Amino acid sequence: MALKPVHIGNYGAVMGLAGLGLTARAAAPLFPGVFRAPAYFTELWVALGAIALIVMVALYLLKLGKDWKGVKADFTDPALLGFSGAFPVGMTLVAGGIGPYAPALARDLWWLGCVTLTAFQVCGIARWLAGGIALEKLNAGWLILIVGGIVVPGPGVSLGFAEASKFFFGFSACAATVLLPLLLARAALAAPLPEPLRPTWFILLVPPSLIYANGLALFPEMAFLENLYFCALVIGLSMIVFARRFWRWPLSPAWWAFTFPLDALAYAAVRYAQQHPAALWKAVAGVALLSATFFVALVLARNLPAARHLFSKRL
Repeated sequence: MALKPVHIGNYGAVMGLAGLGLTARAAAPLFPGVFRAPAYFTELWVALGAIALIVMVALYLLKLGKDWKGVKADFTDPALLGFSGAFPVGMTLVAGGIGPYAPALARDLWWLGCVTLTAFQVCGIARWLAGGIALEKLNAGWLILIVGGIVVPGPGVSLGFAEASKFFFGFSACAATVLLPLLLARAALAAPLPEPLRPTWFILLVPPSLIYANGLALFPEMAFLENLYFCALVIGLSMIVFARRFWRWPLSPAWWAFTFPLDALAYAAVRYAQQHPAALWKAVAGVALLSATFFVALVLARNLPAARHLFSKRL
């Protein structure tokens, strides 16, 4: 049996699960009355993210042997290529999750994820420069690959790699200023995305959320980055309107695109509320965290039957 269900976009599960765990860790001091025993909530998602990474790596290795054409398509088809970044970015998030328990392994995993992401970025840019990518082939998944470096400082700083994080963050933050206008042009000028891919528009939440949150962690003097958080909030409200009938969209690997972007928005909201301890911003952070938790749990629950079916075939 071909492993077509093992799509490169399924690595978004790793990002969504581990990202929620890291966001909840950051939120625990902000909501001490809620997180009386935070480990029962935060570490659950971290563990699920680590398990998802192990399972996905194993299944993808099987796909390498059984469905080479599918693997080639994942890394050459412009509509799919951007999602390849979810694998190395997910590795760095899991590294941040396991850091308190296995620091040496976490540091190695973080570096492996960052180096792999850079290699994928180089190949992706080379593919882009080669031409032949129609505007309608672009999708927000390209943000995962090209702009994924804005994610790695979150776990990187906690693991002691603040200076190295600046390198990976720097390129990706600059690339976001080029890629975001292209994606907005694609939305305006090309045909609408098919319904199964429409959740990927939520990835637009990630650049403003994490360039703000992780950028300010790396460069505390750049207070003007707070404006990006307000941008993320407006995009978030726009997504609520855009996705108001999301339950009608067919289930696909793209549903994982709901998860990490909402994690990122919640993380930014938590960081802003910590710096601006007004009741309003704390409430916004609480709503953002609840929304991220709801969607991660929903997408996980909807994908469990498909995962059981995959294992039942003894792949």
